[in-house]
Amino acid sequence: MPAINRLLCILLLACLSPMALGERLRLVSDDWAPYIYRDAGQPKGIDYEVTSEVFRRLGVEVEWQFLPWKRCLAMVEQGLADGVMDIFQTDARKAYMVYPMEPMSDVEFVLYQASRRRHVISQLSDLRDLTVGTSPGYAYGPAFEQASGFRRESGPSHEANFGKLMLGRIDLLVTDRRVGRYLRRQLGLEQRVEELPLVISRQSQYLGLARKPGREQLAQAFADELRRFKQEPAFVAIIERYIGDSGHLPDAVEQQESSTLQ
Repeated sequence: MPAINRLLCILLLACLSPMALGERLRLVSDDWAPYIYRDAGQPKGIDYEVTSEVFRRLGVEVEWQFLPWKRCLAMVEQGLADGVMDIFQTDARKAYMVYPMEPMSDVEFVLYQASRRRHVISQLSDLRDLTVGTSPGYAYGPAFEQASGFRRESGPSHEANFGKLMLGRIDLLVTDRRVGRYLRRQLGLEQRVEELPLVISRQSQYLGLARKPGREQLAQAFADELRRFKQEPAFVAIIERYIGDSGHLPDAVEQQESSTLQ
């Protein structure tokens, strides 16, 4: 790290409130492999490792808790959690949440279908009279949310939606591209489930910190350190370890309440 950058980082950390540096941050998230999830009770994933390393460099200890997405959002808003992983920036949340300026990754929602029940989908209007599997508390962008003529059926989990797809209970499902590919591989469905080329929406997602004294400075320090870490081989190594694709930064999904989108 250049000397001037190291000095600026030290000065910035010195400005953080004692509470921000002395406490253990409680971060919440839903399971969303390969970005953040539990394996044998232990947290894993791309965003988990990146965030943990950035906070380690900042001298901030982190405690992780996995909960349903709607509950994650409620806990941050009520001040019961210090932050939430992988979230969109919205005006409605700025009253109680602070975002680092550097995003964790980008969201890219796509559709999946069973190979034996193909549909020609090149635009949202082609979904007419079909049933699309969604996940509770997730939002897929204004175009998808406002489109009409097709049914949305929420499943209890992302894995359950793939099961419903194979049983013919839904015609398609919508999820993040990398998450869909990961689950398809994990469930042994690579030859039975196809990814469609239509991109439903793209957005950047961030770490969201509960708005408390010193959190603006902590968010800035996190963003600065995250930018530096993204330039290091260690960052690429994390991606390769989970998805074996060093040519692209991770595309992730934002798990958010539909009602918060304006």
